[in-house]
Amino acid sequence: MRTFVSVISLLFLLKATVLSQNDPEAVKVLDRFSSLALGAPSISMKFSFTTTDQVEGTKNSDSGSIILSRDKYRLDLTDNIIWYNGETSWSYLPAEKEVTISKPGKSDNSFQTRPSAVFSLYKKGYKSRLIDKTGDRYLIDLYPEDINSDHIRIRLAIGNPSFDLKSLEYKYKNGVTVTLEVKEYDLKQKPDGSSFVFPVDKYKGIELIDMR
Repeated sequence: MRTFVSVISLLFLLKATVLSQNDPEAVKVLDRFSSLALGAPSISMKFSFTTTDQVEGTKNSDSGSIILSRDKYRLDLTDNIIWYNGETSWSYLPAEKEVTISKPGKSDNSFQTRPSAVFSLYKKGYKSRLIDKTGDRYLIDLYPEDINSDHIRIRLAIGNPSFDLKSLEYKYKNGVTVTLEVKEYDLKQKPDGSSFVFPVDKYKGIELIDMR
C-alpha cells in the first residue's frame, strides 16, 4: 500500500513538473500564429460556438462574427452586439433595445471581453503543450499558472501550415465548456476607428445605460 501511494505521488509530481515547463514546439507554433495575426491590419472571423454545462446538463449553440484590431473589436452575436474602442464598451441587446456603456477591466481575458488575448495569452501566465499534430493542424493546450484561475485550460487548434485559428475551447472549473469553431478567417480587412464605436445615429428609440 505504501508503495502504491508513493507511485501515485510520484506521478502527480511528474505531471506538475511537466506542466511547469513550456513545450518548445508549442511555443514555436504559437509565436508564428501570434506574429501573423497581430501583425495584420485586423483579424476577421465567422464562427459557431457551443456552451456545454455538465452540472446543469445543458448544451446551447449559436453563431457569430468578429473583427478586431489589437484590443479594439466589434463582436456580433445573435442576441448581442459589442463594440469596444480600447477604452469604452457598448453592449447592445436588440430584443430589449438598450445599450449598456461600460469600461471593462483589463484583467478579463475571456473571448467575449478581450478576444485579442487569444493570440498572446501563452506569453504570460500560461504554460503550453503541443498535444497533437495532424496533417492540417496543431492542437495546443494552455494551462493557467494561477491555481485560482476560473478555468482549467484553453485548447487551440491552429492550422498547418497556414497558422490560422481553427477552433478554441475554454474549459472552466464550474463544469462549463465553451467551444468555438472558426468557419472563416481573414487577416486582410482594414477597418477604420469608427468600426469599433457604437453608431448611435443608426439606432433610434433605444435606451442608453451608462455604467462608467
